[in-house]
Amino acid sequence: MLNLAVLLEDSAREFADRDAVVLGPTRLTYAQVDAAASQVAHVLAARGIGPGDRVALTCPNLPYFPIAYYGILKTGAAVVPLNVLLNEREIAYHLADSGARAYLCFEGTAELPMGRNGFAAFEGSEGCEHFLLITADPAAESPVEGAETLAAATAGSPAAFDAAATAETDTAVVLYTSGTTGRPKGAELSHSNMVQNAILANRLFGTAEHEVHLLALPLFHSFGQSVQMNAGFSTASTLVLLPRFDAGAALGLMRAESVSFFAGVPTMFWALLNHPDAESFDLAKIARDMRIAVSGGSALPLEVLKGFEERFGVPILEGYGLSETSPIATFNRVDRPRRPGSIGLPVWGVQVKVTRPDGTESDVDEPGEIRVRGHNVMKGYLNRPQETAEVLDGRGWFRTGDVARRDADGYFYIVDRIKDLIIRGGFNVYPREVEEVLLTHPDVSLAAVIGVPHESQGEEIKAYVIRKAAATVTEDELIAWCRENMAAYKYPRIVEFRDALPMTATGKILKRELAAELEG
Repeated sequence: MLNLAVLLEDSAREFADRDAVVLGPTRLTYAQVDAAASQVAHVLAARGIGPGDRVALTCPNLPYFPIAYYGILKTGAAVVPLNVLLNEREIAYHLADSGARAYLCFEGTAELPMGRNGFAAFEGSEGCEHFLLITADPAAESPVEGAETLAAATAGSPAAFDAAATAETDTAVVLYTSGTTGRPKGAELSHSNMVQNAILANRLFGTAEHEVHLLALPLFHSFGQSVQMNAGFSTASTLVLLPRFDAGAALGLMRAESVSFFAGVPTMFWALLNHPDAESFDLAKIARDMRIAVSGGSALPLEVLKGFEERFGVPILEGYGLSETSPIATFNRVDRPRRPGSIGLPVWGVQVKVTRPDGTESDVDEPGEIRVRGHNVMKGYLNRPQETAEVLDGRGWFRTGDVARRDADGYFYIVDRIKDLIIRGGFNVYPREVEEVLLTHPDVSLAAVIGVPHESQGEEIKAYVIRKAAATVTEDELIAWCRENMAAYKYPRIVEFRDALPMTATGKILKRELAAELEG
């Protein structure tokens, strides 16, 4: 028997009065979070939800997220966390594709009406039977006509619940991929996948006697869920929640709450590094309190890593993983030499290799596709045997679709996504390599590179660039500089300056939106 909810329950038993989650003036102890999760479990169980079922959850980084998440798990059902930015049509797709029997949804805001969109999607769903609206104010009446509130449903429910005796191979969480290569698919992650990844995170990064996490990564995503929420709850850490990332707000919380652990995607580190008033937040205190910072989600540009560490005095450990690997697969380690620019070594219990298209293993420093095998690999894509067979071979190896190389000491380095590869005049060009060089220009703050159709070359290289404040570099000047600093077939012939770049809710640059602009 193994149930992911044990991470909360054990800490609530041992550290009942310790703060579990903090959001502004709201501070909930482990005992309070566990009690509230048990009330959610009672409500769902009374509606017939139990082992084998799936329950969808839409909620930003609020205390309600872990309460609902662990409450669902206590019943033995699997959690289906949904991106908070989904519209009604997209929510309806996820409810139908996951076969969710119940849906817990936060009310949202006027600008982002999650509750209204969620209830409309639910009403149009054939298979989803129950909808519970999470209100910002538990005492408030439902702002969505016809929707029952979670607070009303849980009123008077018992504060203890015997968690279902799920097997370690039962599905605990269904994480939907971002859909960058088609319609989103649900990766089925078992209780064993998720528990081992949480324990693994603590083994990788070590733990303080009382860790304080700043949780700016969205909890619906695997990175924040495993590396911070589940890992943090397993060691009775305090999670300081930031519902929407803002560099100034993050720096303020780091200072005020004595944050010791921060995890982010590269664009978050870029925003912290470039905050104009960072010095006003007492960076010396932040550096004293901060034990470690980790980066994942996409490759961290070397210039950002160096600049952040110089300014904040906090080491960044970079790693790699995917929703399908729970997510951690490789990481730099605290007990080994750190190699900036590398995603590190395979983590405990996990094998990683780089392969050619025919499946044979690549030589040292030869780029190839990353494949992963171990306790972290998903069971498969929910109800998609063909897509599962395309990425999982019969020996347990998962094909990631990412290109990397391995050095002589076994450290891995991300090159790019296979699908982002640009073929210009017969030469392979990896956008990330071009972006890394662009970021060394003194006037460049952020860059994204894509291939655009070209009559004679097949594809041409285009760079979208955000200039640093007060920078005046022109397109011709930047192209000329690139020509001097890159091979002739690699440098961008087209440069477009932007004030901002499109990003996902998890902070990844949406290159497909940039490409779609050209198609439109």
